[in-house]
Amino acid sequence: MKTFSAKPAELEKKWIVVDADGVVVGRLATFIANRLRGKHLPIYTPHIDCGDNVIIVNAGKVAFTGKKMSDKRYYRHTGHPGGIKETSPEKIIAGRFAERVIELAVKRMISRGPLGRRQMSNLHIYATAEHPHEAQKPVVVPFADFNRKNKKVEA
Repeated sequence: MKTFSAKPAELEKKWIVVDADGVVVGRLATFIANRLRGKHLPIYTPHIDCGDNVIIVNAGKVAFTGKKMSDKRYYRHTGHPGGIKETSPEKIIAGRFAERVIELAVKRMISRGPLGRRQMSNLHIYATAEHPHEAQKPVVVPFADFNRKNKKVEA
């Protein structure tokens, strides 16, 4: 028996919508990364972009467990000596681009290189409930209902 290898021409990409309102970021990011890579499919081929197109809405309303919202740090470097900058998810969500929290979490789970960049281009994140992809007829995926741990319950 030969090993099956999917060809790009025989792939059918689907569009899915996930509502991130109150959903835990890490769990959402692993679900999205697996969908973008295509690992949920029986025809998964590591060197082919066989994943789905993923639309995330309400990205500004995501949740973190524990004290990660204030204690977690994101670092970046300007390229100049002593140019390390840090920020927290709390500041990013309160800022202009709230969707960057999910983008950073997913980006770090996708492989680096040309294939990873192509897969990340299939991710569309919006801070509000509106998105311009209705023409693609995306299927709504109830991610928060998959497991009770996926949604943070306020105590």
